[in-house]
Amino acid sequence: MQLYTHSLTEYKRLKTVPVTVGDLILGGDALIRVQTMTTFDTMDTVKTVEQSIRCIEAGAELIRITAPSKSEAENLLNIKNEIRKRGYKTPLVADIHFTPNAAEIAARIVEKVRINPGNYADKKKFEFIEYSDSDYMEEIERIHDRFIPLIRICKEYGTAMRIGTNHGSLSDRIMSRYGDSPTGMVESAMEFLRIARSENYHQIVLSMKSSNPLVMVEAYRLLVKTMQDEFNLIYPLHIGVTEAGDGEDGRIKSAIGIGTLLEDGIGDTIRVSLTEDPEFEIPVCQDIVARYTSRQKGSDIVPIEKIPYSPFEYTRRKTRTVYNIGGTHAPVVVADFMHEASITPESLERIGYEYDLITDKWNIRDAAADYIYSGNKIPDFNLPGTCKIICDYEAWNKLIEKTTSAGEEKYFPLFTQDQLRETSAWSPTMNFLSLNSNQAIHPDLFRLLEKVPGLILALYSDNENPVLDTRRFIMELMNRNLDIPVILAIECSESTIDRQLIHFAVEAGALLVDGMSDGIWLINDPKKIKNVQVSGRTYLNAKNNHQFLNNTSFSILQAARTRISKTEYISCPSCGRTLFDLQETTAKIRSLTSHLKGLKIAIMGCIVNGPGEMADADFGYVGSGPGKITLYKGKEVMKRGVNSETAVYELIQLLKENNVWVEAEESVRV
Repeated sequence: MQLYTHSLTEYKRLKTVPVTVGDLILGGDALIRVQTMTTFDTMDTVKTVEQSIRCIEAGAELIRITAPSKSEAENLLNIKNEIRKRGYKTPLVADIHFTPNAAEIAARIVEKVRINPGNYADKKKFEFIEYSDSDYMEEIERIHDRFIPLIRICKEYGTAMRIGTNHGSLSDRIMSRYGDSPTGMVESAMEFLRIARSENYHQIVLSMKSSNPLVMVEAYRLLVKTMQDEFNLIYPLHIGVTEAGDGEDGRIKSAIGIGTLLEDGIGDTIRVSLTEDPEFEIPVCQDIVARYTSRQKGSDIVPIEKIPYSPFEYTRRKTRTVYNIGGTHAPVVVADFMHEASITPESLERIGYEYDLITDKWNIRDAAADYIYSGNKIPDFNLPGTCKIICDYEAWNKLIEKTTSAGEEKYFPLFTQDQLRETSAWSPTMNFLSLNSNQAIHPDLFRLLEKVPGLILALYSDNENPVLDTRRFIMELMNRNLDIPVILAIECSESTIDRQLIHFAVEAGALLVDGMSDGIWLINDPKKIKNVQVSGRTYLNAKNNHQFLNNTSFSILQAARTRISKTEYISCPSCGRTLFDLQETTAKIRSLTSHLKGLKIAIMGCIVNGPGEMADADFGYVGSGPGKITLYKGKEVMKRGVNSETAVYELIQLLKENNVWVEAEESVRV
C-alpha cells in the first residue's frame, strides 16, 4: 500500500519536480541542500552582508533575509550587489509576512521569495467565523486576486517561490474550517499552490513547519500524499522544525523532525532553526544530511504488505504492561554501564541520583534513569527504590542461586536468543531479550516470544538502514498481534558528540514519532569520541559521558512529547525583525524557570512569530516594539508594552498569578 513515500522498507529519495533557484537546483536528482537565515536588521547592509558571507563560508547553499516592509525589500538590492561584488553567487531568499507589496519588490531582486499563506493575503486575529461554501470560495477568489501579481512577477524574472505554512500562523479562515491541525496546514498551502498551477507557474518549494516534531512530520507526510493524489507529482520540500530553541534541545528537536522525514526519503532542503548565530546552524544541517549522502538505495529488509498504523496521526502502539514498562507507562530510560569496571554510588550521580550520607536517603531528580544495564556486574550497595538493574543472564542466574531475600526484585535478566531457547529459568516478573531485528522475522522466533512470560524486547539493528529495519520488525509484531513492549537499544560509534547527538535523536526519535517504543537505551564507547564539545558544553570523561547519554535520552523523549521531565522552551532563531537579544533573553528565562517541569514557555522576537507561532505554548514572551514586550497566557494578551528591562521578572510574576510557579526545590528523597 502506497502511503506517502516510495517504500517504508527501502531507502529511496522521493522524486520531486526540479526547481531552479539562481544557479542551484532543488529537488529532482539534486543533493539535499542546507540553508539558514540572517539575524541582523535588513536595513543594516554591512552587517547583513558580513553575516551572509560567514554563513556561506560555513556551507550555507541558500541565505534567507527578512523583508517585513517595502524599505527592507528594496534594500535587498544593495545586499545582493555587495555579496555578488565579493564573489559569492549563493541564492538569496526574501522572507515575507503580511506585506504582498514587499514580496512583489523582492521578487524582482532575489532568486526566491518565501511567503506564508497564513498571513500573506489572509487574516490572523484568532476569530472563529462560520463560512458557508459560497463565502469560503469568495475568500479564495480574494486571495487569488492578491496572489496573482506576485506569481506573474516571479514568472517574468525567473524567481522561485516557497509556500511556507507554519503551524502557529494558520489564518482564521483555515482554523475555522479545518482546526489547528496538519490537515489545515496542508490545505493552507494547497490553496496557494492551486492558484500558482492555474497560472502555469511551477518553480515552487513547499514547507510545513511546526515547533512540535510530531505535528510537523504528520503535516509533511500528508502534504506529499495530497500532492500525489491531486497532481500525480510532488514539488520540492524544505523541511525544518521551527522555533526549535538552542543547545542540545534545539539540535535534538530538529534532528527528530528532519531526520524522521529524511529516513523516508522526504526532503530536498533543510534548515535547523536554532536560537544561536546562524552560522552555527550549518554544521548541524551538514551532520544530519551526511547520514543520507552515501546511503544505499537498495535494501535487504523484507517488504511489508499491511501497514498496521496511520503515519498521519500519532497513536502509541498498544503493548501489555510488564512491571513499569509498556501499557500506559511513559517510556523508560536505560543507562548503559557495560564499559564500566564497577558500579558505585558515585556512578549513579551521573544518571540522576545522589546519595545523602546524613539522611541515608537517595535524592532522585526528574531525569533519573529507570534502569541500569550492568553487564556481568552486580552492584554491592543498596540501590535507590526506583532504580532497577538489567544484567546478563549468567550473572542474574548466579545471583538468584545465592539470594534468599523475598523482598522486592531489583535484578532482571537479559537473554540472548540461544539462552532464551535453552532455559526455562526465567524471572517471574520481567525478562529482557536482546534481539537484532535485522533478518529476525522467522516463525520460530515468534513462537518463542509468545512462550516467555513478562518478556520485553531490547531491540537493535545492524542493518545499514536501522530505522527502517526496526520499524519493519515492530510492524510485524503489530500485524501478529504481539503486544510485547519494546525498548530501542541504539548504539553509536560516531567520533564527535555533536554527531552522536544527531544519531541518537534520529534513530530513537523517528520511531517514537510513530509511537513505536516503550523505552530507550543509548549506547556508546566514550574512548572512541574525539571531539567532546557540544553547544558550549564539554564532556571530557566517562563520568560526563554517562551524564550526556542520560540527558540525551530524556531530551529525546521530551522532544517527541512522550515523557515530560523538564521545562520546554519554544524560541525562534531570530532574524532582522527581532526586537531584543533573543539569545541573552532565552538564557535568562531558562535560568529562572528551568525547574518548572512540563511548562512550555515561548520566547519570540517579534509579532510575526507570536502569538501565532507559539502554537501550543502555555506562556509567551513576545517583542512588540523597540524595548517593549507583550506577555501572553496561551494566545491571550496579559500585559502589553512591558519594558524589556523588567519583562523577564514580569513574566515570573505572571506565572505566579496563574499558580504555575513553584520555588526550586531539592530532588525527591527516598
